[in-house]
Amino acid sequence: QVQLVESGGGLVQAGGSLRLSCAASGSIARINSMGWYRQAPGKQREWVASITSTGYVNYAESVKGRFTISRDDAKNTAYLEMNSLKADDTAVYYCFANIRPRSIFVADNYWGQGTQVSVSS
Repeated sequence: QVQLVESGGGLVQAGGSLRLSCAASGSIARINSMGWYRQAPGKQREWVASITSTGYVNYAESVKGRFTISRDDAKNTAYLEMNSLKADDTAVYYCFANIRPRSIFVADNYWGQGTQVSVSS
């Protein structure tokens, strides 16, 4: 069984920084893309950033230049470094990963439980 566990959320003042982690565990054959979505109160979930297995990264315009996504394949972990945080970044952040388990020959998308990021202005 594959699981994604997030950590690193919290409360920070505007202009501050946080680092989110997303660790995949279980019987994993391969992790393809990894990334993050977020959902603010009363809004739809929106894509934030993603990174492929070859290291290609992509960002939403709203976070470009402020957020950095990375991954450590030895640890099956993705990171989201968030700098110059704004009140508009307040949301629950969900990590996702496209993973092929060892017992299955097809990859699927898995989601973390979400971690709250709150930015005070």
